[in-house]
Amino acid sequence: MTAGTVGTAVENTRTRLLATALRLFSEHGVEGTSLQMIAAELGVTKAAVYYHFKTKDEIADAVVAPALRELDQLVDEASTRRTRGARIDHALAGFVDLLVRHRTLAALLPSDPGILRAIDRSLRPSGREPFTTRLLALISGPDPDIRERVLTHVLLAGLGLAAGAPDMAELDDETLREHLIEAGRRLLGRPRRRQ
Repeated sequence: MTAGTVGTAVENTRTRLLATALRLFSEHGVEGTSLQMIAAELGVTKAAVYYHFKTKDEIADAVVAPALRELDQLVDEASTRRTRGARIDHALAGFVDLLVRHRTLAALLPSDPGILRAIDRSLRPSGREPFTTRLLALISGPDPDIRERVLTHVLLAGLGLAAGAPDMAELDDETLREHLIEAGRRLLGRPRRRQ
């Protein structure tokens, strides 16, 4: 085996491990999922899981990391738009796209303390203003009053809840996306987009 082949195999195992962990987290919660359960589901030893991650917290952090990186990038992109309306539209569409792509994770957000802790760990100061603060400012505008701040929190949380709701599971991605964007636009008082 070449070094490249070994590296690819290791990365494939890590990817499968994270997908399996997310599925088990969605079924049992982070707290209810053990490293042994993940190993058994993958058909590997617990030592193989330890090769990639030393703790379940590390796994939870790795599960949420891609979505959080995407959200951080989205906020950066949206903030470059020329008008406030264009920034809001870009942020809303991007946030909805992210929720639709990460439906399983979105379903865990409102109720799983292990996932919430992983998000909190990722938001610890890194010398840069957290994307959550930047996203709220992007949507609420500069110096938002309490009404605007509450509305923005309701919007973001509500879209996340809807995207991960079990009764939305039968909707295809495009239908869910269309309805989430429309709901977001209505909450923000934005005009309906022409098709």
